[in-house]
Amino acid sequence: MPLDSKAFEIQAEKTLHDIFEQIDDALGDVMDVDLEAGILTIELENGSQYVINKQAPNQEIWLSSPLSGAKHFYFDEHQDTWIDTRAGEKLNDLLSNEMTTASGTAFSFKFS
Repeated sequence: MPLDSKAFEIQAEKTLHDIFEQIDDALGDVMDVDLEAGILTIELENGSQYVINKQAPNQEIWLSSPLSGAKHFYFDEHQDTWIDTRAGEKLNDLLSNEMTTASGTAFSFKFS
């Protein structure tokens, strides 16, 4: 069952903020990270970018990745995490793997 619109907004904003804080704290010296108006951008040293934003009408978080392309994630309340609508991969696992690859530093996301 989908989240109601208020619960979606709260969960999506919290997730974007968690991603921003964790990248800025751990990888801010090798990546430029910005969160503004619900759009998170992560720029790598080579100039490529990640864009992560919420899509309220679909109740999804959308990811544009220079490594894996475009992906959409819905919030699964039973697993308490964001899941790729096609592949079933967890957002935190995908980002952990890609940030590790992009930075050369082992990294693991934890969403609260």
